[in-house]
Order: sequence, then structure tokens, then C-alpha cells
Amino acid sequence: MKKIIILLLLSLSFNSAIADCTSNGMYFFPETREISLNSMFIIQGYAFSQKTINSFKERTIYLESEHGELIELHLQDILKGQMQLTQAIFCPVSELKPNTTYVLKYTDQTNSEGAEMSKYNRKKKKREKVYWTTTGDTSSTPLHSNLTLEFKNSEVAYYGCGPSAHAVFKIKHMPESEVWFKTEVVEVSTNTSTTFYLIGREDQLYIGHGMCSGAFRFNGKGKYKVRFTPMNIDGKSLTTTAWKTFESPFATAKNPYGN
Repeated sequence: MKKIIILLLLSLSFNSAIADCTSNGMYFFPETREISLNSMFIIQGYAFSQKTINSFKERTIYLESEHGELIELHLQDILKGQMQLTQAIFCPVSELKPNTTYVLKYTDQTNSEGAEMSKYNRKKKKREKVYWTTTGDTSSTPLHSNLTLEFKNSEVAYYGCGPSAHAVFKIKHMPESEVWFKTEVVEVSTNTSTTFYLIGREDQLYIGHGMCSGAFRFNGKGKYKVRFTPMNIDGKSLTTTAWKTFESPFATAKNPYGN
């Protein structure tokens, strides 16, 4: 009887984790609320929300000011990650107005999409509509050319419904402002390439995937190479770095399940 109870609890725990990994979610960038008059925008969809991202090829995405003025966002690209993530890259078709708050909207927006269009406000401890407020600046602070990235280490963690695996790069001279990294990863043996925009976290950049999703996946062994194009939220970029080679994070990781 005791064994049956233990197995039942494990089964419920596993099924709960799987459910979390097969839901949906939207992420909106810039993360900062204050933007320049020419900011770019990234909308990222997880799991079932990837369908919404792919629908942007046929829909209009725009910003609406508090006065009802509309600024259309031009779709520059849709990038598909390797593990349940897809992102759309936008830029406004005309300059935004200074000192104005804009909310994000889609044409033919469904109720479920409307519910997804929110961000958590840590200060207010609640979710609220996706919005940005412009400053009076026509552009964000440009990045300094001394910003560089160096491979630090690999990290692998095993969970009940899948591992998390990352190649971690240390960012030197990271500014306080938000930085995006156009990241291109190539599996050397097959020459398979995947491109995705990643956000710098403090002084580190994580290349890989979590338990449920991620931009990049790795085989059990093999070499990969990566290069980065750092940019501010206006899309003004530094020179793309040289290719940097690293081993699959799984190559030296110990699997607790013995596989």
C-alpha cells in the first residue's frame, strides 16, 4: 500500500510538471517601461502561444496612445527557437511621440490573447497591461565598443520532466541599460544554424534551454559555435563578434538517471 501511494504521488507530480510545460505564455520586450522615440519591440510566445506569433504574418500589430493615436509596428522577422519558443521582431513605421504612454494591440485580437497581454509589475505586485512610456530622446544610449563576451562555463540540471542546459557567457562592461544580443548558434557537425534574440541578465548570457523551453538545444556531445551582435533597444548594434566554439553542455555533465 505504501509503495502504491508513493507511485501515485510521483505520478501526480510528474503530470503536474508536464502540464506546466505544455501551457502557454507571452513575453514582451523592452523590459524597461521607458523607451526612446525609435525603440524596437520583441514579442515572444511559448508553447501554444507560438501560434499567435506566427499569425503576425497576416495581422497588424500597433501601439495605441492614451489619446487613441495608432502607430503601426512593422514585422521585421519571425525567429523560431529550437524548444517551444518563437519570437517576432518589430519596429515602428513612424517615430513615436515624446512623453506618451502606449499600449500594445493586435487586429482581430481574441479574448485569450487579450488576457496574455500583461506584464508583472514587481513594485505593485500585480499584472497589468503591456505598455511603454516614451522619453523625449530620439534614441537610446548607444553601447560602448568595450562590451565583450567570454565563455564562462556550462550548466546542466536534471529535473523530473527534462533537463536544463546552458553555455554561460560572461558579459564584460555590461551597461545598466537593457541590452539585446542577436545570437547565432551553429551545430558544427551538421552546420545547422539557429538565430534568436537573447536578453542580458546582469553580467551573464545563457545560451540553451530550461526544463520546458529555450532558444537552443544541444546533443549529448559535439561542438557548437556562437557569435553575438549586441544592440540597444533601438536596434543600434555593435560589430558582430567572432565565432566562439564550445562543447555541448551535456558532454561532461553527470546524468543522475544513468543515461
